[in-house]
Amino acid sequence: MRRKIIAGNWKMNMNFSEADDLLALIIADIDDNAKPVDVDVVICPPAVYLELATDMASGKAVLIGAQNVSSFENGAYTGEISAAMLESLEVDYAIVGHSERRKYFNESNEELTSKVKLLLAHGITPIFCCGELLDDRNDDRHMEVVSNQIGDTIFHLAGEEFQKLVIAYEPVWAIGTGKTATPGQAQEMHAFIRALIAKKYSRETADQCRILYGGSCNASNAAELFSKQDVDGGLIGGASLNADDFALIIRSA
Repeated sequence: MRRKIIAGNWKMNMNFSEADDLLALIIADIDDNAKPVDVDVVICPPAVYLELATDMASGKAVLIGAQNVSSFENGAYTGEISAAMLESLEVDYAIVGHSERRKYFNESNEELTSKVKLLLAHGITPIFCCGELLDDRNDDRHMEVVSNQIGDTIFHLAGEEFQKLVIAYEPVWAIGTGKTATPGQAQEMHAFIRALIAKKYSRETADQCRILYGGSCNASNAAELFSKQDVDGGLIGGASLNADDFALIIRSA
């Protein structure tokens, strides 16, 4: 059975004190109430709080992820953060290709492929994001779009490399909008992605790959989404900024 992942993407929110408090509340809740044994909890704070987060999570049942990574190994790239730097902070995961990065920072498939490979080289698990726009779904092109996003990036990996990453399906029309894909829509796309993996690599690789749902997943709809056969947890945005809501989502898995 695949272990589920509940990953909280804090995006560009909270000052240092607020981040400290939220981390403490999440960790305390897990200590006091215990999370499901087959669930991994990942917190992805802004980069400036990664050292705080890895220090606080040390020895706890919480893993830490970055929200982004440079597509370059090192060098004169002012403001960038390398995979080697993340490794030195003992970061476990990193989000790659979030729709906001694609939209606002024009990240190319070539860049995303480079990021994934650098993370893997430094022992960090990529959470690779894919998903369609509302127009794509209305035009019945959602599967074509997702297939191309995956085929032009992570399907360039060798099989043993691919087995080390996580995929997050995030319909762009549901991110931060309050709209959520129905459990049936989520299951359909997750099953489609798994079938693509089986065709490219193997059925065993597809069955082992963890595919998360992202897009206005919250405490009230998480249990139904996570109950679907091919939905292996969630990449949680706004609801991860509230410790009580995030705890309910964790227990829904």
